Amino acid sequence: MNRIRIFDTTLRDGEQSPGVNLNAQEKLEIARHLALLGVDVIEAGFPIASPGDFEAVRLIAKEIKGPTIAALARAVEQDIVRAAEAVEQAEKPRIHTFIATSPIHMKYKLRKEPDEVLEMAINACRTAKKYVDDVEFSAEDATRSDWDFLCRVFQAAIEAGATTINVPDTVGYTTPDEFARLIKYLQENTPGIEKAVISVHCHDDLGLAVANSLAAVVAGATQVECTINGLGERAGNASLEEIVMALRVRNDHFKADTGIVTEHIYRTSRLVSALTGIAVQPNKAIVGENAFAHESGIHQDGVLKERSTYEIMTPQSIGVPQSRLVLGKHSGRHAFRERLRELGYNLDASEIEKAYQRFIELADRKKHVTDRDIQAIVEEEIVQVPELFNLEYLHVTTGTTAISTATVRIAKGDEIKEEAATGDGPVDAVYRAIDRVTQIATDLESYSLQGVTSGKDALGEVVVRIRDNGNQYIGRGTSTDVIEASARAYLQAINRLVYDRQVKAQAQANPEGVATKGSST
Repeated sequence: MNRIRIFDTTLRDGEQSPGVNLNAQEKLEIARHLALLGVDVIEAGFPIASPGDFEAVRLIAKEIKGPTIAALARAVEQDIVRAAEAVEQAEKPRIHTFIATSPIHMKYKLRKEPDEVLEMAINACRTAKKYVDDVEFSAEDATRSDWDFLCRVFQAAIEAGATTINVPDTVGYTTPDEFARLIKYLQENTPGIEKAVISVHCHDDLGLAVANSLAAVVAGATQVECTINGLGERAGNASLEEIVMALRVRNDHFKADTGIVTEHIYRTSRLVSALTGIAVQPNKAIVGENAFAHESGIHQDGVLKERSTYEIMTPQSIGVPQSRLVLGKHSGRHAFRERLRELGYNLDASEIEKAYQRFIELADRKKHVTDRDIQAIVEEEIVQVPELFNLEYLHVTTGTTAISTATVRIAKGDEIKEEAATGDGPVDAVYRAIDRVTQIATDLESYSLQGVTSGKDALGEVVVRIRDNGNQYIGRGTSTDVIEASARAYLQAINRLVYDRQVKAQAQANPEGVATKGSST
């Protein structure tokens, strides 16, 4: 199995995305996550670009251990010296120098002849070698360069001290088969190339960055330059997560893998998205919100029966807790029944069918049916839970300098009980007081508050989930007073818990009898 080095340039090429401007501390935080991710090289920035970029590279070089820390430099002495200063405290420093080699770049951008460019490449590598042992040389716009000239430049760069030679598809122009042929040609026609690592750096202007990178790996490249979420100039770079997971999932084909700790991919993606302000598109491969979401009824049925029918990798393998079954008009009964079970409802076939028909009617009117919608359907149509505990009275005192205290009076049949408790905030105090009255120990799994109407007198809705011995119970309460709504939601969940216990006790006492319908567990 070939070991492919992952060179991450999120902090350099990724930051060149329009609208992205990271400060030194933000770059350091991303670098920490990249180190946890297990990338081999972090290209921390372009030190000559600005004092801020220099300081960020120097900070990362000083603080981050494990990966090689690279700094970019044009093939001019002042750039290289500045890059050397920026990475001098790195555990494993690298200087990455580059110059354009395509006819169009040499003529219009550099205004230099090929021999002048060759000489600059040699001098750049020699200068960099004075400061670090690890030197990378890139031939910018390599895929539009003359192949024989590339061989000359790379041979000279290696002889001058380059340990990695990079073949960039700077403008995303090449195609997978063409790029593979180029890599093969360089291997066969560049003397000394066996002494260097062959790297590739592909842009996504035609949507081929990942495909081109993988084609290069098959052809013999052993380092891939990429970014988190595919960030970068114009249409971006090859996406790190897509490269890594393609090699992991299809190692039978590529015969290659990386050292990436894939379970850290998702959290790193989310951090980069948050700090750069660039959202990940929902249908983005690997890390998009919909990457492990299923709405089609056929797909949902397959996934529920055997996940590998529609998932070629597990969500856990990239750090996502689980797949999502998105309920909409394309969903089938299997997924609906599974969601009912997750929400804690045990219904018989006729009840499920009745609820499903209501669900389909609602799904035709809404793009996405929420768990709250399903709960409302079931509660209105199916579940009728007796209220063992009823809220009679509630009084709360709270404030920024006062300890929150709650007094509740609750009726249980003809019996009235009153208790008081303190807590970390008014809701916590109310729930502690209710626990004292009911004498039922539960785990509060979730609490959510949402305005149902608008205005100062808005109606607030509270939904709580409690868990008892592995069973989940949901309660909902509404009121213009959110504390009252919180109390009613909690009591409703407790009433469901008590009712479910009674149903189960009845079933155990009369195992051959008819089970009570519509229990909520």
